[in-house]
Parts: sequence; structure tokens; C-alpha cells
Amino acid sequence: MRVLVVDDERGVTQALQRGLAAEGFAVDVAHDGESGLEMATDGEYDAIVLDIMLPRRNGYDVLVALRERGIWTPVLMLSAKDGEYDIADGLDLGADDYLTKPFAFVVLVARLRALVRRPAGERPAVLTAGGDAGIVLDPAARTVTRAGRPVALTARELALLEYLMRHQGRVVGKVELRDHVWDGTGEDLNVVEVYVGYLRRKLGRDAVETVRGAGYRVAG
Repeated sequence: MRVLVVDDERGVTQALQRGLAAEGFAVDVAHDGESGLEMATDGEYDAIVLDIMLPRRNGYDVLVALRERGIWTPVLMLSAKDGEYDIADGLDLGADDYLTKPFAFVVLVARLRALVRRPAGERPAVLTAGGDAGIVLDPAARTVTRAGRPVALTARELALLEYLMRHQGRVVGKVELRDHVWDGTGEDLNVVEVYVGYLRRKLGRDAVETVRGAGYRVAG
């Protein structure tokens, strides 16, 4: 089983890497949220151990970004924060389990094995827009159809469309789209307009409405 550990405490990650390897896990490590998100997005993992207090991007943000991208790898959150609301926040955002520091290594291993044994968790519902001749997006399968016809989208185009469809009926501004779809990495706002153009060419001019001076909207 392959596990990603995301924690900025190098003593913790070194101990987990040694211990989990001894238990038969293949372990990759990231020491900040951005690196962890990139590795979790690009890699194939059976489980992710994710700390909350991380540099560059906290664990909550990483978790939300993973679920928005349709990545449903089981996540065990680690944190020194043991308040009831902290635990509830993590679970509400899509974590599968929560363990507070300090923790017993045998408990962490047992919980990881339990997560991996579980059946695949609930996936997001298929998203639809535009009625019978409209757009259908399956976030789990990462497929899109328009009027029943498959439409091939790049990963970024699909992420943009999914964000718009999850907020359909509402005008979504360029800054919000850039910060969520491009992770706020400093791209010029024009990149949003360019990718909306790509979507229109593939899905039809009516797929995404421009609300002048405000942003874009997908009709329900």
C-alpha cells in the first residue's frame, strides 16, 4: 500500500516513514501544503496522512482542493488541535478520519489499514446544467457530455467547468475562478477568459454566459 504523509515536522515524518515502511507501506513525504497537494494530485495513493498546521497551505485547504478536483483518496488528518469543532471541521470538509497528536503509532497504522479496507466512499453526484440538451459532468469518472455527446476536456478545462457547475445560477468572478481553479498561483486574470473560450468552443457558445463586469455563469 502506498501512503502520502504531509507534515512539516521532519522528526514526525522521518519516524512515520521508517515505521510505516517496516509495516509494509510504501511512503512518500511532503513538508508543506502546496507540495502535498501537488503530489496527491499527480500520484496514486491508497491513503493520505495530512497535518492541519502546514506552511504555504494548511491541511484544511489541501483537503478541500483535493475533493474539488475529484480526488477521493482516504484522508487521515493529524493535528495537535483536539477541540470538538476542529475535528468536526475536518470531517465536514471531507476527511475520513482524524487523529490528534501525540498519538500511538500502532493506532495510526490500525486506522490506516481500516481506511484502506473500506469500500470506496461516496462520490459526488453527477452535475447537470441546461436541461435535456444540456451538459452532464461526472466528477468521479471525469467525463463530460453535451446533449449526450462525449466532449473531451483537458484537466484544467474540466476543473473550470466543474467549479462553474457547482455554483450554477450564481455569477462567479474571475478572481474567484483563478484562485480556485489555478490555486491562486499568480496567473493573469486573462487566463480565465481564455479557458472560458476553450469551453465555449467545445461545448457551444451558450455553455457559459458572460455577465459584463461581474464574471461568468452556467445556467441551471
